[in-house]
Amino acid sequence: MTDTTNAMNATRTQLDAARWHWQHGPIDLILSADGEASAVQAAYEACWARFVDVLPELVGELTLLRRPVPGSAAHSDCALKGPVARRMWSACHPHRARYITPMAAVAGSVADELIAAFAREGIARAFINNGGDVALYLTEGQQYRVGVFADLGAFSGAILSDGSALDANVTLDAAMPIRGVATSGWRGRSFSRGIADSVTVLARNAATADAAATVIANAVNLEHAGIVRRPASSLKDDSDLGDMLVTVDVPSLPQPLIDLALARGVEAAQRLQEQGLIEGAALFLQGQARVAGTHHKGALFRNRAGTTTEAPCSKYAAC
Repeated sequence: MTDTTNAMNATRTQLDAARWHWQHGPIDLILSADGEASAVQAAYEACWARFVDVLPELVGELTLLRRPVPGSAAHSDCALKGPVARRMWSACHPHRARYITPMAAVAGSVADELIAAFAREGIARAFINNGGDVALYLTEGQQYRVGVFADLGAFSGAILSDGSALDANVTLDAAMPIRGVATSGWRGRSFSRGIADSVTVLARNAATADAAATVIANAVNLEHAGIVRRPASSLKDDSDLGDMLVTVDVPSLPQPLIDLALARGVEAAQRLQEQGLIEGAALFLQGQARVAGTHHKGALFRNRAGTTTEAPCSKYAAC
């Protein structure tokens, strides 16, 4: 079933008994909720009513959203008006010492805004996946198992039908503070200044995870003659990164350089964890993985062999 009623080009399609696909311009969501049928239906309708307004609101403030958060900015300095735009700015504010614009947290912030519709009596759990950045709602005793796929460039939902292609997974339950999961990397749909195939971050909300994933993925980096970088503006004329160089190709690297790049990313992730911004992160580069954080009982990334990845290990083998 597909519906465009009152949506101004927004569409919603029921994929199966448990999942919906909603799309409006670049916003592309997979949603699911469990609970009492009437409560679930009411939550979906409330969420849809909010969904159709989000894109126009963001477009109206796009000029400001593409500007970097000033290094001297205080929270009170935010000139943005809409709740999603302000959430984006706030998520990026802790990283203002580096170049970062609120657009670094757009997908997670949209997911956070919409998941609020499911925080009501009769809903047991719900998730909103916005292009890989996920917001969760969990009530007592509920959990989700979240899969991690390292190679964003080769990702296809079809290959995950039996779960065998997952590089790692993590089980999140209501007792944990984690309600957001986000992924970034040079092989994904957004630009990155680093060379990580992917970085997946766990945080208290999706906006925070989204911004942090961008920062950590940028930190997985090094100089190498074979790494190809291009100005972001040459790849997308309206990029918020302007003429900054972003990664477009990474050659096969020797193990010492992989270790170095991942160590830099882990250092950045540990710093953010110490600041209380994230709960953990999994970093992937050319068949290698590193994990920072995830010290909560049960919140451990496990690779496809079922082994906990608390120490450096290959994503292809138990360690």
